[in-house]
Amino acid sequence: MPKRPLRLLILSASVGAGHLRAAQAVELALKAVEPEAEVRNQDTLELTNRTFRRLYGQAYLDLVNRAPHVLGYLYDLLDRPRGPTQKSDRLRVLVERLNLGKVLKLLQSEPWDVIINTHFLSAEIVASLRRNHEVGMPHMTVTTDYETHRLWVTDPCDHYCTATEEGAAYLAHWGVNRREITVTGIPIHPAFSKHKDRAALLQSQGLVGDRTIVLQLAGGFGVGPIEKIYRGLLEIDVPLEIVSVAGRNEEIKKEIEMIQVPPRHRSKVIGFTEKIHELMAVADLVISKPGGLTTSEVLASSAAMAIINPVPGQETRNSDFLLENGAAIKINNVATLPYKMTRLLGDKKRLRQLKQNAASLAKPLAAFDVAKIALRLARSRRSMLQE
Repeated sequence: MPKRPLRLLILSASVGAGHLRAAQAVELALKAVEPEAEVRNQDTLELTNRTFRRLYGQAYLDLVNRAPHVLGYLYDLLDRPRGPTQKSDRLRVLVERLNLGKVLKLLQSEPWDVIINTHFLSAEIVASLRRNHEVGMPHMTVTTDYETHRLWVTDPCDHYCTATEEGAAYLAHWGVNRREITVTGIPIHPAFSKHKDRAALLQSQGLVGDRTIVLQLAGGFGVGPIEKIYRGLLEIDVPLEIVSVAGRNEEIKKEIEMIQVPPRHRSKVIGFTEKIHELMAVADLVISKPGGLTTSEVLASSAAMAIINPVPGQETRNSDFLLENGAAIKINNVATLPYKMTRLLGDKKRLRQLKQNAASLAKPLAAFDVAKIALRLARSRRSMLQE
């Protein structure tokens, strides 16, 4: 009787776009490494009610746009020493379980060989179910920022994948066995690991490439002071080829398209795109919030980064990582954007060094490393069941 293929379940959460992109990257890598495997990629918030989805997902975007300082406060508050026996943690997990009953049904619907989490919400739920002996499959957690946080620590968890050695050290500080942590980097789309012909990409994207290319990003959902940043770029005296990506924010895209572009610049405004790897590959400088996935993609593209408006908490920590390693500059106020960008663009040596430092930090194969660990855990479970 032929062996059934390995079954792997990836759980993410649509809290911002990064966790979903990490899940997609792992899914693609698994299918490339183990074509026979059965892989399901599930957004956990799709298995809950509208109210919980709104509070957990949309509320995050609302805070990013309207009260980012509140996110920073919550980030620090939840990172304080506590454990699963604390009332606040037990209450949070209880609320999550009450609203995510369909997750249990999903876990029990198939003989999954391993669960891969790219958000701590699903990791907490799976760990809770395992503690109560409601499920028994191994699970692993893939962190998606350059520094970890207490909420990523779940017990039990068979393996953790982190972006950096510092992130691994912080997990170990919370009691995670260092042998159960691998520094893989943050999983990004396999397209970022492939060689690209610059001339072909320029033609594909309708760009000329005869001057510095600046790529403005606003995340998958199009958040932040996008128009102000765009206007700041247009004020720069150095001739630029600007590509502004507004994500799924069609309203702001239309507003930006109406802005007159000075003759010294070229500009292209687009919405959500599946070809971001092509744009990053030709960009000299990317101006963006430093989300974990975006940062990893920029590094893999060997582009310099201009950090602007990091969300307090995880993104300010990502910003620290980039600045400490000389792969970015930071713009603290949109009003100073033209000044800081002009200084950088006028210093070719510094710009070149930023790009070289970015390339040295890149981990374009992270998704494949995560996939190999997941497959190892899955095969180990299969062997145990067959004994």
